[in-house]
Amino acid sequence: MAKTYQNFIGGQWVDSGTRETYPSINPANTKEVLGYFQSSSVDDVKTAIEAASIAFPSWANTSAPIRGDVLFRLIQALENERNNLATIITKEVGKSLREARGEVEKTIQAMKQFSGEATRLTGETIPSYDAEIFGYTVREPLGVVGVIAPYNFPLGIGIWKIAPAIVAGNTVVFKPASNTSLISIKIIELFEKSGVPKGVINMVTGSGSVVGREFGENQALKAVSFTGSSEVGIALGKAVTARGGKMQAEMGGKNPSIILEDADINQAVDSLIDSSFLDNGQRCTGTSRLIIPKTIKRVVIDKLIEKTKKLVIGNGFDEGVDNGPVIDESQLNVYLHYVKSALEEGATLEYGGKRLTENGLDKGYFVAPTIFSGVTEEMTIAKEEIFGPVVAVMEVDSYEEAMRVANNTEFGLSSTIYTKDLNKAFHFVRNIQSGVTHVNIPSNYFENQYPFGGKKTSSIGPREQGSTALDFWTDYKTVYVRP
Repeated sequence: MAKTYQNFIGGQWVDSGTRETYPSINPANTKEVLGYFQSSSVDDVKTAIEAASIAFPSWANTSAPIRGDVLFRLIQALENERNNLATIITKEVGKSLREARGEVEKTIQAMKQFSGEATRLTGETIPSYDAEIFGYTVREPLGVVGVIAPYNFPLGIGIWKIAPAIVAGNTVVFKPASNTSLISIKIIELFEKSGVPKGVINMVTGSGSVVGREFGENQALKAVSFTGSSEVGIALGKAVTARGGKMQAEMGGKNPSIILEDADINQAVDSLIDSSFLDNGQRCTGTSRLIIPKTIKRVVIDKLIEKTKKLVIGNGFDEGVDNGPVIDESQLNVYLHYVKSALEEGATLEYGGKRLTENGLDKGYFVAPTIFSGVTEEMTIAKEEIFGPVVAVMEVDSYEEAMRVANNTEFGLSSTIYTKDLNKAFHFVRNIQSGVTHVNIPSNYFENQYPFGGKKTSSIGPREQGSTALDFWTDYKTVYVRP
């Protein structure tokens, strides 16, 4: 019998006032219920915000280095739980155990990098025209803030958002993705073990149309940080900013990878396997458009097919598995919709394009990595985010055309180019319209000590992580002192 889990409000585990729950399902075996979670109401959200408001004055007045000590203890808590956390991620998200372990390791690395930011919460001293005036700035917390995390990296992104928020002195109401609620229970338990006072972090589970809407409309939430689709993020951002709140959103991508004739094609194709197909393409920075000169089209596609065929699809706990299932039935149907759309619009299916049901895979949401060629800029799969293991191959006649095609999208999150020509590489870096870019590296490569964010409809507000991680979570106060 699966356990029923509660919301976390004011340091206590409590039921929702609705007395209703929803299940979290193992996408590799849909008959396995991992747990039941609270279908929270607007009143539950308001109660969590009130608890965070009560906790805020004391936490804001705690010295920043003491607040940072929580993250030092969190590192050890993550280390102690690393195997259990990876197991839960594989069960709940469906990714392979290898990829789940990678997420845990990245989270630990992020906290190692970020834990020292508490001692770097600095302002400025600035000369005044009046020699008798001492002028300086200090950074202050915003108040109660909201965090909305996605399902694809539920441990990493949840913690990457909460950690800078509380180090800056804010108190948090956290809404996890409904289909990854179990790993979010562990996030709360880890912060509890690390010494976070009651009310500093609160969690309410449930529907985005209920919890997320209240995040958008509640005046007591001074800021909201969101990761998810551009459609939802932009709508939420309008609601938050319309009432005077701050909004940070990391959203969709239609990330291009360009391969030029002089590239190491084997290296480039290996990178594409990683960025396009691993984690079932459920990475916002993954490659979904492959732009190549017509002169090397067949060579690249044939090598890509050859390597794609070697990918092992199955239960993430099985030895040697590269990809597990997609997250849920909704995402399965999205994948099937875009495959159908591409075929109807005239793209050529080179490989994949189907749900996998053999050898017991019918128990879950397994799909084949998919390659389409002959994709034009007008086709749906060239324009819309799929968030699945589908790569659209687009052919061009020149580097200049490749650049135009790469930038011909509403998104601007990540990108990469494969070439040995440094002039073209740096021209690409200067002119590509994305917030993160790469040369001879997969489009999904990142390290936590660098700022992360996009352009166009891929991002709203200041960057996450790296040296910019605290920018969103603080306000500046300017001080003039005459002795």
